[in-house]
Amino acid sequence: MPLASRLVRTISIFAALLLGAVIALRGFPSAAESGRLIPPPMLDEPANPQTTAEVAVLAGGCFWGIQGVFQHVEGVTSVISGYTGGTANTAHYEMVGTNTTGHAESVRVVFDPRLISYGQVLQIYFSVAHDPTQLNGQGPDVGSQYRSAIFPTNPEQARVADAYIAQLNQVHVFDTPIVTKVELGRDFYPAEDYHQDFLIRNPRYPYIVINDLPKIENLRRLFADYYRATPVLVAATAPRN
Repeated sequence: MPLASRLVRTISIFAALLLGAVIALRGFPSAAESGRLIPPPMLDEPANPQTTAEVAVLAGGCFWGIQGVFQHVEGVTSVISGYTGGTANTAHYEMVGTNTTGHAESVRVVFDPRLISYGQVLQIYFSVAHDPTQLNGQGPDVGSQYRSAIFPTNPEQARVADAYIAQLNQVHVFDTPIVTKVELGRDFYPAEDYHQDFLIRNPRYPYIVINDLPKIENLRRLFADYYRATPVLVAATAPRN
């Protein structure tokens, strides 16, 4: 990992450790620990037995945690960390970290819609993968590159996402409104290789322990029918500059 990247992430780790200490002293759970089972979407994509693979692109905080969650979801065949919202020439960790590129740290989830629907993917995303009431940040990570955002790959996905957000806000599932933005027509760019499978490869990393492992436990607890113990890993990719 480049030196600047290590420094940025180290600062985040120290912030996470401080947050964990405050949480322990005050005796209430962190956002990662307070996953909740929310109602399924009333509007979902129609089932198509001829479709075996579909893509969902999601953002909500550091991509390590969201990738880790969906790697443990049954019906998911691939999860890649990356950047969405900006251009190809700025889709690099050092540049995205400046909060000037328009990118968000995101994940590209490939799933089999015969086993799990797009709406069910969003249900997991809202329930355990992140806190959708936080706009530009999650836990110790602050900035628009950590925003809560859904990047639909087609108009039907956008319609499902918009309707689901409206549904959840109408019944006040969360204490404050969902602020997740739906951004159609954005390209996804894979992140550097050292970011892929980070949670799986570094389960004792302090940032992962505090912020992300509770999400995996919440997935197992709240979505037992969709949880799988053995995660799907990223296939080997060519090195990036």
